[in-house]
Amino acid sequence: MTAPPSDERERRHWRRSLRLTAALLALWFVVSFGVAWFARDLGFRLFGFPFAFWVAAQGAPIVYLLIIWCYARAMNRLDREADAADARP
Repeated sequence: MTAPPSDERERRHWRRSLRLTAALLALWFVVSFGVAWFARDLGFRLFGFPFAFWVAAQGAPIVYLLIIWCYARAMNRLDREADAADARP
């Protein structure tokens, strides 16, 4: 764990990154546990397998990759903004 930032720009960057992380973790939680929780409601069969199986086996890993991609892009953008703000006099 790092020390809390001292500068206002650093605090704003820290808050934004924590907010992004919290939002993406909430999405991960919904994807991970939402399918399992509502699996009975998705009770029809697709190609001989329960639909919930297909959603979990195919959809969840795709969503996880999208979460990683979104996190990397957003953090790169936030870091560039912070670097640009630090370069100003």
